[in-house]
Amino acid sequence: MGRERIVGIGAGAKELATEDMTLNIGPQHPSTHGVLRLRLTLDGERISSAEPIIGYMHRGAEKLFEVRDFRQIIVLANRHDWLSAFSNELGVVLAVERMLGMEVPDRATWARTLLAELNRVLNHLMFLGSYPLEVGAITPIFYAFREREHLQRVMEEISGGRMHYMFNRVGGLKEDLPAGWTHRARAAVADVRSRMSDIADLIMGNEIFRARTRGVGVLAEEQILQYGVSGPIARASGVDFDLRRDEPYLAYGDLDVRVVTRTEGDCLARFECLLDQVYASLDLADTCLDRLGELPPGPINQRLPKVLKVPEGHTYAWTENPLGINGYYLVSHGEKTPWRMKLRSASFNNIQVLSELLPGTLVADMIAILGSMFFVVGDIDK
Repeated sequence: MGRERIVGIGAGAKELATEDMTLNIGPQHPSTHGVLRLRLTLDGERISSAEPIIGYMHRGAEKLFEVRDFRQIIVLANRHDWLSAFSNELGVVLAVERMLGMEVPDRATWARTLLAELNRVLNHLMFLGSYPLEVGAITPIFYAFREREHLQRVMEEISGGRMHYMFNRVGGLKEDLPAGWTHRARAAVADVRSRMSDIADLIMGNEIFRARTRGVGVLAEEQILQYGVSGPIARASGVDFDLRRDEPYLAYGDLDVRVVTRTEGDCLARFECLLDQVYASLDLADTCLDRLGELPPGPINQRLPKVLKVPEGHTYAWTENPLGINGYYLVSHGEKTPWRMKLRSASFNNIQVLSELLPGTLVADMIAILGSMFFVVGDIDK
């Protein structure tokens, strides 16, 4: 006589079913310099929904802009992305100079362009070293910091700061380049270029790194456009857009800006874009150094009144920051402080797309994806 077994009817079915689990990634982490929280809903090992929760580091920079004069707001704008301080300053001074109708000296224009590209390399080297750390490779960060130190040395010599340079001024730069500085900067650029192959070979030749990143966290071009994602992350998904080439500012209109793109849109493509961008920026830095060497001696800034007032009106200035597009919407009522300064930071948009990117992926891949988004928490929270 045959046997019949009935499994999981009614209460039994409920006991056998799995329930979704909510997992918080952050915000409590003892070693980060900024806290992001991800609220994940898990179905087993797979993420079914993800919500980035921001604001734990909010400092109210946009409100503070309104009670600082046009010289002082540079200090605040400098700090939201602490890896791109020089580039952050540029958006403020470009917006104010546009409102004033001010032309800065050629020497300042080329020096700003040079320093912006050196700052870009410093930013990218940090992520080139720290991202492999996220997936278990510790050695690359030591190589990256070695190269960063060569550039940090020349940036510190010219500005006095290692991270927060405060070297831009409305009308130009704080002061002229030190004697012999361009030769030392050129040597630093050459040193970094000669040793970038060490980092590239160490990481790109690692089959474990490639296995953890290839085909993982694929970001479609449509998602890029919907969320306003920009910078190397967008270009890794085939979005061929770079303000330095497409909406030139500073001296970029006179330079041959090579825009690095990929089409795969995965973690590996984003890393490759960052790596290739370092070479492109080093080439631009060399061209700027050549141009500075050809310029005759002259002023590097404009003389300003003791009390600087910007005419009534509004303007929008945007720059291609290392992490993507930064925008500054300045509204003036003719006073010595802005009536409103709205900051559009690259990391804010770049991190929002995680809510679409993470669902469907494994928890084990989440860290690899998160690290490949190349964000700074202060740039999200402002």
